[in-house]
Amino acid sequence: MKEYLELLWTDYTLQVITLGTAILGATCGMLGSFAVLRKQSLLGDAISHAALPGIALIFLITGTKDSTTLLIGALISGLIGSYWINGIIKRTRLKTDTALGLILSLFFGVGILLLTFIQKMPDANQAGLDKYLFGQAATLVVKDVWIMGVVSVISLIVTLLFWKEIKLFLFDTEFSKTLGFKTNTINFLITSLIVIAIVIGLQTVGVILMSAMLLAPAAAARQWTNKLSVMVSLAAAFGAISGVIGTAISASQNNLSTGPVIVIVAGVFVLISFIFSPSRGLLFKEIQKYQNRNDLKLFKTLTFMHEIAKTHENIEHPHAIKILNNFQGFTKRSLEQLQQREWIKLQNNMWSMTHKGFNAAQDIHLMGEDE
Repeated sequence: MKEYLELLWTDYTLQVITLGTAILGATCGMLGSFAVLRKQSLLGDAISHAALPGIALIFLITGTKDSTTLLIGALISGLIGSYWINGIIKRTRLKTDTALGLILSLFFGVGILLLTFIQKMPDANQAGLDKYLFGQAATLVVKDVWIMGVVSVISLIVTLLFWKEIKLFLFDTEFSKTLGFKTNTINFLITSLIVIAIVIGLQTVGVILMSAMLLAPAAAARQWTNKLSVMVSLAAAFGAISGVIGTAISASQNNLSTGPVIVIVAGVFVLISFIFSPSRGLLFKEIQKYQNRNDLKLFKTLTFMHEIAKTHENIEHPHAIKILNNFQGFTKRSLEQLQQREWIKLQNNMWSMTHKGFNAAQDIHLMGEDE
């Protein structure tokens, strides 16, 4: 990392690549949140694969490998693919996942067929188109980064302008219709932004891994919050950090492609989020289960003492400990925890219930009756 930071200050090419991957990660994270919340995780995969025939066709028509021209072809092809997906969903009985899988397979098959045809052409100029399959971040130039920056700014502005409409569309489409919102327009807007984000990332990450770049930061962010604005911000941050760290690892090691490394780093964010997020994390759930089991054990102990106390005028009746010691399932540790909560107390080597514990036991009893 130290060598990378030193190189980052002096190597102009590395600066361009790092900035490009950071912008791409932030844009994909922000827009990928919408795909995740719409439960269309395959959308990024389908559109990225649908963009491949456009790249090949534009090359066959123009005979040039100019990245801007090729990405225009990818954009057109991606938009056509998304339009077909929506058409299949609306006009047939096929479900969303079926439509996505169908378009993904069809367009990718056509793209591979065209690339195979191009590779057999006598013109050597076709070499290098396969970089759009797996990505090649080293080919990024300043113009590409400028395009990414413009797309990122436009996406942010559009998202902010239509934030209320997008938010309502994501969580309650039917209600948004009753308010007079044009849901088809909002859907087209979101899909178009996602298509554009995917297209600008093809050169860096490639068709195969682009969906992971779109979904991984959003999936990680979803684990940490229930608020849309926070989720979008976190997803953008995770995506940008993944781009920077992935570029750093790739630059500091030999024979490591930048795109796959970025995706792996994003996957690490997902793994960490799945385990350590405070509300949905696996670790939190296990801790919560342990606490619930422990609380249940304490409540059982307390209610048992409560039943003893109710049969005596003196709540702090000393014979309670004798009965408790003869009752299987209650340990000294449980009694100590009850004492820490000031529900029972130790006096002259005798455990007894306090008024606070007596009231708590009554509340537990009432809660049980309500249930």
